Amino acid sequence: MRVLLGTLWLTLACSSVHATLSKSDAKKAASKTLQEKTQVSGKPAQERGLVVTDLRAEDVVLEHRSYCSAKAHRKHFAGDVLGYITPWNRHGYDVAKIFGGKFTHVAPVWLQLRRHGREMFEVTGLDDVDQGWLRAVRKQAKGLRIVPRLRFEDWTYEDFDSVLDNEDEIEELSRTVVQVAKSQHFDGLVVEVWNQLLVQKHAGLIHLLTHMAEALHQARLLVFLVIPPAVAPGLSLLRIELPEPWSMVD
Repeated sequence: MRVLLGTLWLTLACSSVHATLSKSDAKKAASKTLQEKTQVSGKPAQERGLVVTDLRAEDVVLEHRSYCSAKAHRKHFAGDVLGYITPWNRHGYDVAKIFGGKFTHVAPVWLQLRRHGREMFEVTGLDDVDQGWLRAVRKQAKGLRIVPRLRFEDWTYEDFDSVLDNEDEIEELSRTVVQVAKSQHFDGLVVEVWNQLLVQKHAGLIHLLTHMAEALHQARLLVFLVIPPAVAPGLSLLRIELPEPWSMVD
């Protein structure tokens, strides 16, 4: 019996020692791997053979943070590039500072336009606005335009019905939006509202947004309209015909 207990104790002790060593080795290996992932490279991805058609998951995990600092601000695309930044993913703010030169416009998802009654509008979300970040991004990327997303929040069908054909409501709405954009030192706004109304109301919505765009342009501000793909149940992608007034949108 004593021999059996001694053997059992020795087995457990060896197992415990083995487990401790395994965890230590794993930590060292993980630390070494993490260091390799986060180091900045002196060469772009193209010169490191990472731009390939048969991409491997291991290469993505290993290299996804190893960007080329010398070309972090160089833009390879001739057209405009707009990037969204969400407050719930703080890393996006750092990405905008590091790679700001690759974008022409950045849209932080900050603002909501709310209606509280007749000719009573409020832009909320201003607590998320970081003026220090705005200055830092503009310093890093000359010419980058900050155009926060503005979403029509908690609007009922009755709200839209009351505003779309009422010039006084539209004028007050536009004034509120312009005032906030100017006071917060934005370069313009990205407006999201198109998919909140049925297609039958789009004519009235175009009327409202055209007035808003004119007011923003008069204040030397940009305006972008987000139009998602028009897909109806059981149908393929539909084509959207935009009328002439949309020349007012940037």
